[in-house]
Amino acid sequence: MSGSIKVRTSEQGLPLGLRVDPAELHRDPSQLAAEILRLCQRTAARAGALRRRQLAEAGVSAETLALSGLPTEADVARLEYVEEQEYDTEPQSWLRTI
Repeated sequence: MSGSIKVRTSEQGLPLGLRVDPAELHRDPSQLAAEILRLCQRTAARAGALRRRQLAEAGVSAETLALSGLPTEADVARLEYVEEQEYDTEPQSWLRTI
């Protein structure tokens, strides 16, 4: 990953900060927007899995976690695998959740 697009999001995937390399601004606007949205969604999934792990470590029951709607780490891995299959090359971006 080159880091040409950097997105900083909330735990829910809402964008809080965005850095786009000037070279990326020459891309088709809809493709650039789709990449930014994808990054926000991926970051939200990762943050959700992290929150689920923290809750499990704090003693929250498996039943409650299942009802929470938070993704498991396996869910996130599957999502990322599917995304990677949709790209001819690895996305040129970085993710960061605060």
